[in-house]
Formats: sequence, C-alpha cells, structure tokens
Amino acid sequence: MLHDVLMNVHVLADPAGRLLWTSPALPGSAHDLTAARTHGIIDALTTADIPC
Repeated sequence: MLHDVLMNVHVLADPAGRLLWTSPALPGSAHDLTAARTHGIIDALTTADIPC
C-alpha cells in the first residue's frame, strides 16, 4: 500500500541551492514541525540566529 512507503525528509540548502544537510527519514505520518524538532533543526537555526 502507498502509506507503507511514505517518508518525511528535511533538506537544508544554501541560497544558491547547494545541499547542506539532509535528515534521516522519519515515517510519513510525522508532522513537519515534529520532524524539525526531532532532528534539532529549530535549535540549530535559533543558535545560529537564523530566522525560521
């Protein structure tokens, strides 16, 4: 079934579109904000003083 193969993956890129980081895959049912928190994206951007 389709729901068995869905994943939630986050990617960070620089302004030129170059890949900087890719998260490990989480189940597709994971909410985006939960995934961002799980992988420390929110804390990293806050620490770097980069607006989310």
